[in-house]
Amino acid sequence: MLRKYQKKLKRNATPAEQFIWSLLRNRKLGQFKFRRQQVIERFIVDFVCYEKRLIIELDGGQHFQAEEYDNYRTKYLESQGFRVMRFWNVDICGDAEKILEKILAKLLEI
Repeated sequence: MLRKYQKKLKRNATPAEQFIWSLLRNRKLGQFKFRRQQVIERFIVDFVCYEKRLIIELDGGQHFQAEEYDNYRTKYLESQGFRVMRFWNVDICGDAEKILEKILAKLLEI
């Protein structure tokens, strides 16, 4: 079931997801490989760098109502050894360079 939904998410990416993917794909950020819309356990994450165990989540307006679920999901993924960074779609479109700097800094921490 998750695999079908994963494909749907890839086909129907939001403008913010498309934009960030264009900046992360093909090792464009510090030569780190990212995958998009990946199934991890029982969740689908927006972007993940398995090498550094870093997950990038983009949040739109619907996440105002899902804060409790998002926190649960983040805690679970962190318990599995991942680090999770969350960004609002509006921030990505407003200052992508700053967001990429934050992601790269996190990638270089380890």
